[in-house]
Formats: sequence, structure tokens, C-alpha cells
Amino acid sequence: MDIFQALLHYSLHFLFPGVIAWIFYRAHWKKTWLILAATMLVDLDHLLVRPIFDPNRCGIGFHLLHSEYALVVYVVLFLIPKTRLVGLGLLLHMATDSLDCILLD
Repeated sequence: MDIFQALLHYSLHFLFPGVIAWIFYRAHWKKTWLILAATMLVDLDHLLVRPIFDPNRCGIGFHLLHSEYALVVYVVLFLIPKTRLVGLGLLLHMATDSLDCILLD
């Protein structure tokens, strides 16, 4: 993972959710950003494999919570108003990790 890819990756994981929170949920942007950022906990599934971090591994389809089945659950969460922010955060996370997979090729 080069410096550009790392900067892009972490910006999309932490800064972009802040931008979304500011634009669409301005009255409660801090709480919204915290919820979106908390979805980073989905990466706890990395602890189930060795090595825990491999910069040359595509996590989509490899890690349990980065699977196609999990993605379906995240879409359903997004469609339910009470869980929409969690679903949005998880979908943004998967999109960012998918971009990493594209950049690895």
C-alpha cells in the first residue's frame, strides 16, 4: 500500500463520513459522524485471520464481515430508518475497501 492509497483509504474511512454528516445531518453532525466512524468496528473480523493485516490482500470476500452475505445485511440496515446510519457507515466502509481491491490490481 503506497502513501497515496493509505491516505485515500483513511480519508474515506474517517473524513468522508464527516463530510456526509455535515451535508446531510448538519443539526446533529457530530453524533452522526461518531455513528458512521463507529462502523469501523467491522474491521474486528481481521482478528480472525493471520496475518491480521496484509496490505496486499483484498478484504472484500475474504473477511467474515466483508462478505457478500454481510453486504446484504448492510443494505437491509440502510433501508430501515432506525438503522440507516449504521447501514450507511457499513456500506461506505465496504465501498472504501472495494476501492482498495481495485487499486491492488
